[in-house]
Amino acid sequence: MIFTTKSLIYTCATGAIGLIFYFIFGKLLGLTWLGIGLALLFAGIGFVIGTFKIPDTNAMEITRKAGGEYIDKAFIKWLKFKQRGNIIYTYLDSKEEKSNG
Repeated sequence: MIFTTKSLIYTCATGAIGLIFYFIFGKLLGLTWLGIGLALLFAGIGFVIGTFKIPDTNAMEITRKAGGEYIDKAFIKWLKFKQRGNIIYTYLDSKEEKSNG
């Protein structure tokens, strides 16, 4: 199974954004191949965002802090962090507390 429900939604949503570029480049400027390429690129980016996790390595600061987390969830956490004036609250589930403590 390639597509989960979440990755399919992200792929379709970003592909729809790519279709805007298809209509701009394909219909208005006559560059159909560029419009199709951009639509596929956007759909691919949406698939990656909805499917993959941030690698868990110590090589970079971002991967050390957010490693193992889905890309979309890390982005949403970052947006909330910026909206709240750089204050973030993280709550652990009772299962995580028992396994960590």
